[in-house]
Amino acid sequence: MQTIGERLEEARKSKGISIREAAEATKVRGDYLHKFESNQFDINLPDIYVRGFLRNYATYLALSPEKVINDYNARGHGKPKPKSTSREIYGRMDITVGSASKDPALEPEDGEKDTASEDNPATFQPPGGSRMPYLDKALVLRGLLALAGVIVVVLLIVFAVKAMSGSESETDPDSATTATGTEEVATADDVIVHALEDVRIKMVDETSGTELFQGAISRGSSRAFPKTDSMLLTADPIQNVEVEINGERFPTGLTGRDRIRIQ
Repeated sequence: MQTIGERLEEARKSKGISIREAAEATKVRGDYLHKFESNQFDINLPDIYVRGFLRNYATYLALSPEKVINDYNARGHGKPKPKSTSREIYGRMDITVGSASKDPALEPEDGEKDTASEDNPATFQPPGGSRMPYLDKALVLRGLLALAGVIVVVLLIVFAVKAMSGSESETDPDSATTATGTEEVATADDVIVHALEDVRIKMVDETSGTELFQGAISRGSSRAFPKTDSMLLTADPIQNVEVEINGERFPTGLTGRDRIRIQ
Protein backbone atom coordinates (compact mmCIF):
# COMPACT_ATOMS: atom_id res chain seq x y z
CA MET A 1 0.00 0.00 0.00
CA GLN A 2 1.39 3.40 -0.96
CA THR A 3 2.35 5.87 1.74
CA ILE A 4 1.05 9.44 1.80
CA GLY A 5 4.36 10.75 0.47
CA GLU A 6 4.47 8.21 -2.37
CA ARG A 7 0.95 9.17 -3.49
CA LEU A 8 1.78 12.87 -3.40
CA GLU A 9 5.03 12.45 -5.30
CA GLU A 10 3.49 10.13 -7.90
CA ALA A 11 0.57 12.52 -8.51
CA ARG A 12 2.90 15.51 -8.88
CA LYS A 13 5.29 13.78 -11.25
CA SER A 14 2.45 12.36 -13.36
CA LYS A 15 1.33 15.95 -13.97
CA GLY A 16 4.85 17.07 -14.83
CA ILE A 17 4.92 19.61 -11.96
CA SER A 18 8.09 20.58 -10.11
CA ILE A 19 8.28 21.20 -6.36
CA ARG A 20 8.90 24.88 -7.08
CA GLU A 21 5.80 25.16 -9.28
CA ALA A 22 3.69 23.40 -6.64
CA ALA A 23 4.99 25.73 -3.91
CA GLU A 24 4.11 28.83 -5.96
CA ALA A 25 0.61 27.52 -6.72
CA THR A 26 -0.25 26.38 -3.17
CA LYS A 27 1.64 29.15 -1.30
CA VAL A 28 3.27 26.39 0.81
CA ARG A 29 7.05 26.41 1.14
CA GLY A 30 8.89 24.01 -1.14
CA ASP A 31 10.89 22.40 1.66
CA TYR A 32 7.61 21.52 3.43
CA LEU A 33 6.26 19.86 0.26
CA HIS A 34 9.51 17.93 -0.19
CA LYS A 35 9.29 16.65 3.41
CA PHE A 36 5.65 15.62 2.89
CA GLU A 37 6.67 13.53 -0.14
CA SER A 38 9.37 11.93 2.04
CA ASN A 39 6.77 11.13 4.75
CA GLN A 40 8.36 13.65 7.11
CA PHE A 41 5.61 15.66 8.80
CA ASP A 42 7.56 17.20 11.68
CA ILE A 43 8.12 20.73 10.27
CA ASN A 44 8.24 22.58 13.61
CA LEU A 45 4.72 24.00 13.18
CA PRO A 46 1.47 23.25 15.07
CA ASP A 47 -0.26 20.13 13.80
CA ILE A 48 -3.19 22.17 12.48
CA TYR A 49 -0.83 23.88 10.02
CA VAL A 50 0.46 20.51 8.81
CA ARG A 51 -3.11 19.31 8.20
CA GLY A 52 -3.99 22.51 6.35
CA PHE A 53 -0.91 22.31 4.12
CA LEU A 54 -1.49 18.60 3.41
CA ARG A 55 -5.13 19.27 2.51
CA ASN A 56 -4.08 22.17 0.26
CA TYR A 57 -1.41 20.10 -1.52
CA ALA A 58 -3.71 17.09 -2.01
CA THR A 59 -6.44 19.31 -3.47
CA TYR A 60 -3.92 20.92 -5.84
CA LEU A 61 -2.80 17.46 -7.07
CA ALA A 62 -6.45 16.37 -7.58
CA LEU A 63 -6.19 13.79 -4.77
CA SER A 64 -8.88 13.30 -2.13
CA PRO A 65 -7.89 15.60 0.76
CA GLU A 66 -10.15 13.68 3.14
CA LYS A 67 -8.39 10.38 2.33
CA VAL A 68 -4.95 11.95 2.76
CA ILE A 69 -5.90 13.42 6.16
CA ASN A 70 -7.53 10.12 7.24
CA ASP A 71 -4.32 8.24 6.33
CA TYR A 72 -2.32 10.91 8.19
CA ASN A 73 -4.45 10.36 11.31
CA ALA A 74 -4.39 6.55 10.94
CA ARG A 75 -0.59 6.57 11.10
CA GLY A 76 -0.61 8.28 14.46
CA HIS A 77 0.50 11.71 13.28
CA GLY A 78 -0.69 14.85 14.97
CA LYS A 79 -1.67 13.25 18.29
CA PRO A 80 -2.49 16.04 20.77
CA LYS A 81 0.28 16.93 23.20
CA PRO A 82 -0.36 17.10 26.98
CA LYS A 83 -1.60 20.50 28.10
CA SER A 84 0.91 22.69 29.87
CA THR A 85 0.11 23.34 33.54
CA SER A 86 2.18 26.52 33.68
CA ARG A 87 -0.36 28.72 31.95
CA GLU A 88 -3.89 28.91 30.56
CA ILE A 89 -4.42 29.48 26.86
CA TYR A 90 -7.45 31.40 25.68
CA GLY A 91 -8.87 32.42 22.34
CA ARG A 92 -8.89 30.94 18.89
CA MET A 93 -6.80 31.88 15.89
CA ASP A 94 -8.26 30.92 12.54
CA ILE A 95 -5.84 31.50 9.65
CA THR A 96 -7.32 31.00 6.19
CA VAL A 97 -5.30 31.16 2.98
CA GLY A 98 -6.81 33.76 0.63
CA SER A 99 -5.89 35.67 -2.49
CA ALA A 100 -4.18 38.99 -1.79
CA SER A 101 -5.55 42.20 -3.25
CA LYS A 102 -3.81 43.29 -6.42
CA ASP A 103 -4.00 46.94 -5.30
CA PRO A 104 -0.44 48.11 -4.42
CA ALA A 105 -1.92 49.80 -1.35
CA LEU A 106 -3.33 46.38 -0.30
CA GLU A 107 -6.89 47.74 -0.48
CA PRO A 108 -9.54 45.06 -1.35
CA GLU A 109 -12.10 46.05 -3.94
CA ASP A 110 -15.55 47.26 -2.79
CA GLY A 111 -17.80 44.37 -1.86
CA GLU A 112 -14.91 41.93 -1.94
CA LYS A 113 -15.60 38.76 0.02
CA ASP A 114 -13.14 36.15 1.17
CA THR A 115 -13.29 33.38 -1.39
CA ALA A 116 -10.79 31.04 0.22
CA SER A 117 -11.93 27.41 0.06
CA GLU A 118 -13.01 25.82 3.31
CA ASP A 119 -10.89 22.86 2.28
CA ASN A 120 -7.73 24.99 2.29
CA PRO A 121 -7.30 26.41 5.83
CA ALA A 122 -4.28 26.34 8.12
CA THR A 123 -6.05 26.91 11.43
CA PHE A 124 -4.67 27.08 14.95
CA GLN A 125 -7.13 26.56 17.80
CA PRO A 126 -5.51 26.44 21.23
CA PRO A 127 -7.02 24.02 23.77
CA GLY A 128 -9.80 25.41 25.91
CA GLY A 129 -11.61 27.25 23.12
CA SER A 130 -12.89 30.10 25.33
CA ARG A 131 -12.77 33.54 23.81
CA MET A 132 -10.96 36.45 25.35
CA PRO A 133 -12.97 39.37 26.78
CA TYR A 134 -13.44 42.50 24.71
CA LEU A 135 -11.81 45.81 25.50
CA ASP A 136 -14.31 48.50 26.42
CA LYS A 137 -13.37 51.04 23.74
CA ALA A 138 -15.54 53.77 25.23
CA LEU A 139 -13.84 53.35 28.62
CA VAL A 140 -10.38 53.45 27.03
CA LEU A 141 -11.30 56.61 25.11
CA ARG A 142 -12.57 58.32 28.27
CA GLY A 143 -9.36 57.40 30.06
CA LEU A 144 -7.21 58.84 27.27
CA LEU A 145 -9.26 62.06 27.22
CA ALA A 146 -8.90 62.40 31.01
CA LEU A 147 -5.13 61.86 30.74
CA ALA A 148 -4.88 64.48 27.99
CA GLY A 149 -6.85 66.93 30.15
CA VAL A 150 -4.47 66.41 33.09
CA ILE A 151 -1.44 67.02 30.85
CA VAL A 152 -2.97 70.23 29.48
CA VAL A 153 -3.72 71.52 33.00
CA VAL A 154 -0.18 70.79 34.19
CA LEU A 155 1.30 72.55 31.15
CA LEU A 156 -0.89 75.61 31.74
CA ILE A 157 0.24 75.78 35.37
CA VAL A 158 3.90 75.57 34.34
CA PHE A 159 3.48 78.30 31.72
CA ALA A 160 1.61 80.53 34.22
CA VAL A 161 4.40 80.19 36.80
CA LYS A 162 6.99 81.09 34.18
CA ALA A 163 5.00 84.14 33.07
CA MET A 164 4.56 85.40 36.65
CA SER A 165 8.23 85.04 37.49
CA GLY A 166 9.29 86.65 34.21
CA SER A 167 11.98 84.04 33.84
CA GLU A 168 13.32 83.55 30.35
CA SER A 169 15.31 80.48 31.27
CA GLU A 170 14.19 76.98 30.41
CA THR A 171 12.06 75.17 32.92
CA ASP A 172 13.96 72.78 35.16
CA PRO A 173 13.69 69.30 33.53
CA ASP A 174 13.04 67.80 36.96
CA SER A 175 9.92 69.94 37.48
CA ALA A 176 8.53 70.39 33.95
CA THR A 177 5.98 68.06 32.42
CA THR A 178 6.32 67.60 28.66
CA ALA A 179 3.47 66.35 26.48
CA THR A 180 4.50 63.30 24.50
CA GLY A 181 2.77 60.96 22.10
CA THR A 182 0.92 58.14 23.77
CA GLU A 183 2.96 54.97 23.45
CA GLU A 184 1.11 51.86 22.43
CA VAL A 185 1.20 49.31 25.25
CA ALA A 186 0.19 45.79 24.37
CA THR A 187 -2.15 43.96 26.75
CA ALA A 188 -3.11 40.31 27.11
CA ASP A 189 -6.19 41.03 24.99
CA ASP A 190 -4.16 42.25 21.99
CA VAL A 191 -3.11 40.62 18.75
CA ILE A 192 0.47 41.75 18.04
CA VAL A 193 2.04 41.76 14.57
CA HIS A 194 5.86 41.52 14.65
CA ALA A 195 7.96 42.63 11.66
CA LEU A 196 10.85 40.24 10.99
CA GLU A 197 11.88 42.51 8.07
CA ASP A 198 10.44 45.70 6.59
CA VAL A 199 6.85 44.97 5.58
CA ARG A 200 3.62 46.75 4.62
CA ILE A 201 0.49 45.57 6.45
CA LYS A 202 -3.22 46.25 6.69
CA MET A 203 -5.42 45.13 9.62
CA VAL A 204 -9.22 45.18 9.29
CA ASP A 205 -11.86 44.40 11.94
CA GLU A 206 -14.24 42.26 9.85
CA THR A 207 -16.88 42.33 12.59
CA SER A 208 -17.45 46.07 12.18
CA GLY A 209 -15.79 46.58 8.80
CA THR A 210 -13.36 49.05 10.40
CA GLU A 211 -9.82 49.47 9.09
CA LEU A 212 -7.57 49.45 12.18
CA PHE A 213 -4.27 50.22 10.45
CA GLN A 214 -2.61 50.39 7.05
CA GLY A 215 1.02 51.23 6.41
CA ALA A 216 4.62 50.07 6.68
CA ILE A 217 6.33 48.77 9.80
CA SER A 218 10.08 48.43 9.99
CA ARG A 219 12.21 45.45 10.89
CA GLY A 220 12.19 44.62 14.61
CA SER A 221 9.11 46.72 15.36
CA SER A 222 5.60 45.53 16.20
CA ARG A 223 1.99 46.71 16.11
CA ALA A 224 -0.69 45.79 18.67
CA PHE A 225 -4.44 45.60 17.93
CA PRO A 226 -7.35 44.92 20.32
CA LYS A 227 -8.63 41.42 19.49
CA THR A 228 -12.12 41.12 17.97
CA ASP A 229 -14.27 38.21 16.74
CA SER A 230 -12.75 38.29 13.24
CA MET A 231 -9.70 40.21 12.01
CA LEU A 232 -8.13 40.17 8.52
CA LEU A 233 -4.38 40.79 8.24
CA THR A 234 -2.91 41.51 4.80
CA ALA A 235 0.88 41.74 4.44
CA ASP A 236 3.40 42.19 1.63
CA PRO A 237 5.47 40.07 1.87
CA ILE A 238 3.61 37.98 4.44
CA GLN A 239 6.65 35.86 5.39
CA ASN A 240 8.10 38.99 7.02
CA VAL A 241 5.55 38.94 9.86
CA GLU A 242 4.73 36.76 12.83
CA VAL A 243 1.47 36.95 14.81
CA GLU A 244 1.47 36.89 18.62
CA ILE A 245 -1.57 35.74 20.61
CA ASN A 246 -1.57 35.23 24.40
CA GLY A 247 2.20 35.76 24.48
CA GLU A 248 2.92 33.03 21.89
CA ARG A 249 4.20 33.87 18.40
CA PHE A 250 3.30 31.97 15.23
CA PRO A 251 4.74 32.18 11.69
CA THR A 252 2.21 32.46 8.87
CA GLY A 253 3.78 29.71 6.74
CA LEU A 254 2.96 31.73 3.61
CA THR A 255 5.00 33.76 1.13
CA GLY A 256 4.51 36.78 -1.09
CA ARG A 257 1.57 39.17 -0.82
CA ASP A 258 -1.17 37.31 1.05
CA ARG A 259 -3.53 37.53 3.99
CA ILE A 260 -4.71 35.56 7.01
CA ARG A 261 -7.85 35.67 9.13
CA ILE A 262 -7.53 35.78 12.91
CA GLN A 263 -10.52 34.67 14.98
